[in-house]
Amino acid sequence: MKLQHAVCAAAAALLLAACGDNPADAPEAPPPPSTEVPASALTSPTAYSQYAASLQRSETANPLGVSLVTTPPTSETEAPLNL
Repeated sequence: MKLQHAVCAAAAALLLAACGDNPADAPEAPPPPSTEVPASALTSPTAYSQYAASLQRSETANPLGVSLVTTPPTSETEAPLNL
């Protein structure tokens, strides 16, 4: 009877040990969203408009840094884009 309890306890310990997770296998957290306008958005008026349209509207998020934007890209030949 004592041997049966010991075997059951050992089996339970092995099962619990096998269920442990490895922190190295955990996925990395995504990087925080950038608060600067990317340089790729400043390449053309279309890219700038698409970037502006992709931004999420939020009243609680940090403001977008525009220190890299001196002037929005413009074009003399492209038609104005609808937002």
